[in-house]
Amino acid sequence: MTVPRANGRYALPRPFLKWVGGKTQLLPELMKRVNMVGDFGRYHEPFLGGGALFFELYRAGRLKRQAYLSDNNPRLIEAYEGVRDEVEEVIALLNRHKRLHSEEHFYRVRAKVPKTLVERAARVIYLNKTCYNGLYRENSRGEFNSPFGRYKNPVVCDEDNLRAASKALQKTKIESRHFQMVAEYAEAGDLVYFDPPYYPVSVTASFQGYHKGAFGEDSQRLLAEVYTKLAARGVHVLLSNSMTDFVRALYKDFTLDSVQASRAINSRADRRGKISEALVRNF
Repeated sequence: MTVPRANGRYALPRPFLKWVGGKTQLLPELMKRVNMVGDFGRYHEPFLGGGALFFELYRAGRLKRQAYLSDNNPRLIEAYEGVRDEVEEVIALLNRHKRLHSEEHFYRVRAKVPKTLVERAARVIYLNKTCYNGLYRENSRGEFNSPFGRYKNPVVCDEDNLRAASKALQKTKIESRHFQMVAEYAEAGDLVYFDPPYYPVSVTASFQGYHKGAFGEDSQRLLAEVYTKLAARGVHVLLSNSMTDFVRALYKDFTLDSVQASRAINSRADRRGKISEALVRNF
């Protein structure tokens, strides 16, 4: 596997979607834990989002075997499939969106879901790059409902990164499925990284509206059961979540490392900034 030599924050490939809760800022801490594992078998990421750790592992030459990328949001998965399989067509459509970009065009694109995979992939990327705060959000019917973002010059189409991401994704399996499915195919020696919607640190801090269907306490408990099952099987499991009493209790039998991360999305400016997050590992 050929890995680009570029280093630093502009190294390619990098996430081509801005995703709330994305892990770019925590990559040094995540990679520190991955390096504790050493060599691993297949890589699994069931809450794909922006895929920051996947792209970092690719750049570092750590993906020696198959990578399985999945998410419960089919629109997100279609964006990845489009970039993997038809990147030049996606680029052409994004450049068209760039030429037509305006508030009127944004809402016209938001209102209509096209029929082809390539068009749907380009639509997700365009809306993600031009909506308010880059916040992917859906209503109860699964419809994208973030408002127009007033950016002077949004980067609608980063051609170099899209082509690099397409190359990184060539040998991956990308599917829309529930995180619980990873327990059916992860094997001893594999590495699984879970990055679920975080358990809220307070009643008012809860935000889980990235797509329809809330990720509440029952989902968090189910995830902990899947984590425990994988760990018992000899799978290397790493998980990110909020550092709360609830999360500590769920993963009391494993190692919880506290790391500092910046939180930018909050209705009150005085509640933004550094916050402790948990990295849970069984190794």
